Amino acid sequence: MSHNTWIHRAVRLAVRPLATTRIAPNHVTTLRLVTGFAAAGALAHGDEAWRYWGAGIFLFSMFLDRADGELARLSGKTSPRGHTYDLVSDSVSNALAFLGLGVGLRDGMFGAWAVPMGFAAGAAIAAILLLVVRLEDLHGARAGELGGLGGFDPDDALLILPLAVWLGGADWLLLAAAIGAPGFALIMLAKFRSRLRGAGP
Repeated sequence: MSHNTWIHRAVRLAVRPLATTRIAPNHVTTLRLVTGFAAAGALAHGDEAWRYWGAGIFLFSMFLDRADGELARLSGKTSPRGHTYDLVSDSVSNALAFLGLGVGLRDGMFGAWAVPMGFAAGAAIAAILLLVVRLEDLHGARAGELGGLGGFDPDDALLILPLAVWLGGADWLLLAAAIGAPGFALIMLAKFRSRLRGAGP
């Protein structure tokens, strides 16, 4: 993903004062993971107020996702292990958010089907990010990067989760994610299939 989206630029200003402190990028990544679990738990509660809080926590977690990388670059503390930890934390946090959303909507429009729908969306999102990890293992950093457009990259599409929850469209978001995320995962797999076979950059 790009490192110069609008979100990255905003977060860069916020984390710049931390570059000379003892706060390490992995500390921020760990906080991202903790808030990811918290968001999933709140989304899974089932109560509408909890769902709104879960959406807000998830949004904060998304900003932390950008903050760890920005802090690493500003402080010169980038590392392959930290980058992998970042990607795995993103994968787990994003996947759990949609699983939590599905569990929380079990009494909604789709009934018990909401749970496997959330699982399908979450598993596909995790698969996409783990595919990126595999590509980078084979071909180096940013090998699985997709180009952004207008200051946004594909990962920014996750901003729709809190917006949809706050605007009352959580059920429709779950449906779109259950269909769209596996479809996007298949597109990614087709796009990078030759690279996954180790067939050169």
